[in-house]
Amino acid sequence: MIFRLFITTIVLFALRLSGQELPPIQNYTPIEYNAGNQNWSMAQSADRTIYVANNDGLLEFNGNSWSLYQMPYGTPVKSVMAFDDKIYTGSYMEFGYWNRNAYGKLDYISISDRLKEPLIEDEDFWNITQLKDWVLFQSLDRVYVYNIHSSTFQIFDVRSNNPKIFEIDGKIYFQDIGKGFFTLENGEPIMVSDEAVFKNINIVGAFGVDNNILVITEKGSFYNLGNEGIIEWKITSLDDFSLTKIYSAIQLHDGSFVLGTISKGIYHLDKNGGLLKHINQEKGINNNTVLSLFQDNDYNLWLGLDNGISIVNLESPYKEYIDYAGSIGVVYTAKKIDNLLYLGTNQGLFYKRIDRNDKFKLIDGTEGQVWSLKEIDGTLFCGHHTGTYVVNNGEVNKISSVPGTWDVQSISGRSNLLIQGNYKGLSILENDDGNWKYRNSIVGFDSSTRFFESVGDYHILVNHDYKGVYDLKISNDLTSVEKIDRKESKGIGSSLLRYNNQILYSTINGVFKYNKNNEEFIAESVLTNNFFNEDEHIIGILRSTNNFERLWGFTKNNIITVSKGHLSKEPQMIKIPVPAAFRRTMGVLGFESVVHLEDELYLIGISNGYITLDLNAIEKRVYEVKIGSAIKKMPNDLEDNLLIHDNPQILYEENSISFNYNVAEYDKYTEVYYQYLLEGLDEEWSSWKLSSSASFDNIPYGNYNFKVKAKIGNDVSSNTANYSFTILRPWYVSYWAIICYIIIAMLTSLLIHRIYKSYYKRQQLQLIKANNKRLKRKKLKNQKKIVQIKNEQLQELVDSKNRELAISTMSIIKKNEFLSSIKDKLKESSDNPQVKSVIKIIDRNINNEDDWKFFERAFNNADKDFLKKVKGKHPELSANDLRLCAYLRLNLSSKEIAPLLNISVRSVEVKRYRLRKKMGLSRESGLTDYIMGL
Repeated sequence: MIFRLFITTIVLFALRLSGQELPPIQNYTPIEYNAGNQNWSMAQSADRTIYVANNDGLLEFNGNSWSLYQMPYGTPVKSVMAFDDKIYTGSYMEFGYWNRNAYGKLDYISISDRLKEPLIEDEDFWNITQLKDWVLFQSLDRVYVYNIHSSTFQIFDVRSNNPKIFEIDGKIYFQDIGKGFFTLENGEPIMVSDEAVFKNINIVGAFGVDNNILVITEKGSFYNLGNEGIIEWKITSLDDFSLTKIYSAIQLHDGSFVLGTISKGIYHLDKNGGLLKHINQEKGINNNTVLSLFQDNDYNLWLGLDNGISIVNLESPYKEYIDYAGSIGVVYTAKKIDNLLYLGTNQGLFYKRIDRNDKFKLIDGTEGQVWSLKEIDGTLFCGHHTGTYVVNNGEVNKISSVPGTWDVQSISGRSNLLIQGNYKGLSILENDDGNWKYRNSIVGFDSSTRFFESVGDYHILVNHDYKGVYDLKISNDLTSVEKIDRKESKGIGSSLLRYNNQILYSTINGVFKYNKNNEEFIAESVLTNNFFNEDEHIIGILRSTNNFERLWGFTKNNIITVSKGHLSKEPQMIKIPVPAAFRRTMGVLGFESVVHLEDELYLIGISNGYITLDLNAIEKRVYEVKIGSAIKKMPNDLEDNLLIHDNPQILYEENSISFNYNVAEYDKYTEVYYQYLLEGLDEEWSSWKLSSSASFDNIPYGNYNFKVKAKIGNDVSSNTANYSFTILRPWYVSYWAIICYIIIAMLTSLLIHRIYKSYYKRQQLQLIKANNKRLKRKKLKNQKKIVQIKNEQLQELVDSKNRELAISTMSIIKKNEFLSSIKDKLKESSDNPQVKSVIKIIDRNINNEDDWKFFERAFNNADKDFLKKVKGKHPELSANDLRLCAYLRLNLSSKEIAPLLNISVRSVEVKRYRLRKKMGLSRESGLTDYIMGL
């Protein structure tokens, strides 16, 4: 019986809380943070970095990436606490702190090594607390109080099964199991209470509340400890926490409490002990065993689990209802009526009471697609795939069987009639004695009518996704369409809606408003600029809420809402950043749903539930970006961290550098984009990217300044992080190398100059020599030419002399022949003395020495060496012999010689014979040939 009652209680409890809207939850598994399963403690440093005591070591999370630091001996870290610039940790037989070095990494420094008293065998340090100048390290058997400034210790023997030290109003409290509840005063433990409950039951939390101390035990009991002793606090929650074991507890900044259990996740209680929410593994956290709780500076609740880590964004303007079981489906519409919340989904119409944490219930008969929920004059109409329903207190009544009701609207001046858009056009609903029913369809228009708006009496605009807008004139009895005028489409992705007493038509090309005067759509520049600017544009359709006074649209990275301005006519726009993945959770494109619930609270339908958005909870925050590490790549493909705070000088061989940077932001619905610039290499900033790292390969030598800024949602970080560094010149362009190059260049230039000089000198000498040779050859040639010319001149002279000689010879011969012929004639009358006298004169002329001298001179001119040679060779020759030789030299015949010698031819032959003898010529040798050969 008791077991059955226990099971029934658990089931009812689960059902009652299954309909909760919860803050956004983020989960990190051991695979994601790459460390052990169990996470025993958490802390946050001044720079908003989160530290986790993990089984594998100290985990560091900067919002983008996880880093693991192992203890010197690889022991698990059981506790962590951040104070000033140090991260204190406790481990197995070890406690100390971590300092960040110049390279951005943490270095461990042991404190326990300074102890003069040895640690207890197998001592684990499960808890660390700080108060003023003291840091307290707690194990199961002791508390070590360490003075930061003097580095001295105080040690107290304190036994505990679940070590916890509590700092309340500047005082330290702790439990000594078997003894009671203590505080420290003047360095000594002072008993606060020795009640049995404090002796025997582990205390998991102690907090200051209304000048008392609220003590929470592991059995879920709450006690107020004050001057009057202890009083058990009967909390208003109906849950019996004694059914589970509480392992950890925390008081949040708003005074509420969170209890971490061994098997049921967490319970969030208000100040009065009322249950606000229960979150377990079924509702989104990684594991039901909560080993540690921590609230960071942004009021996010961190859960250190037995298997992983979860973050609950308690202060987020969003709340989530996630249908993990898939029983609800895609939410297309919703409506809050009194204390009931209705959801229209692709699986039917669901509802639940708002004041309870009940699960949503399906209303019988509404199975299938729900398109719309519309309240008109206190009546809720449900547009369904199968027709139209009237909804009342969780029950429905079908009033129309015309399939596919997209929307229902009132008709001006006809309070008893409604018009509805269906798959096949328009139809009319009529109120008959308080009951709504189908009256008629409007004949003449049968296109699907999802978006329609009434312009005036019997004048309706209907939007078609592809064809544009139909302008319909309806008959007075609302039975037929009298006139249809189709206005050209202005783009795809269209919607037609009413906003601020205007009819708007939106497409991917902008927003247009309807002008009643000319019955045309004209551009609406203000809204177009808000929804379709250069940076981003609406994806899907526009929606209006708050009686058509607030406009909504969804972009890739934002939810944009516009309402009337309070102090000016300009509309007031709010851009709520969402992660890019959020847009993909909203189901079918073009069926975006935003519903006003109350005040500034809105419901947004998604593919597996819904999200609520509280505009009043949106707060502007200041963010800072920081550079976490700079890593250079070594030539052997290893990596090495660079100095973070100094301006390092990096070898050229290590000129590939990557930077890691981050913004410590832990909100699920906030994405951080980064933009960087490497001054000295880049001229423009990079595009915005989600990646929190940048790499640069083969950077040229020189001075550089890396700059990075962040965009968190729509806000740019308040700072731009900088990191300056220098890539040293490679050895071959170092200053010494350049000097050597200059010297080598000078020497080379000098050497080349000398080589060229020597070369050109040789060339010059060779040229001179060649020129001399050419001149010499030319001179020889000229000399030869001169000799030739001279020879030719001499030959010409010889020829001339020979001609003169020949002429003179022939002249003498002719003269002598003439004289001889005259002489011969005269001899015929030789008896005449006068004739004899003439013959004598003729003989004198024939033998005239002057003729011979003239001949001899001419002969010598022509052949001046001949007579000398003959005379030199034959000195015995007489003058007449030389004369005969001269005539023979001229190759004259005996007949030609005879007149010259004034002798007969016979006498010439005799002279020739005698001459041969004188010369000693043999008989075979010819006289003429001999003379010619001299």
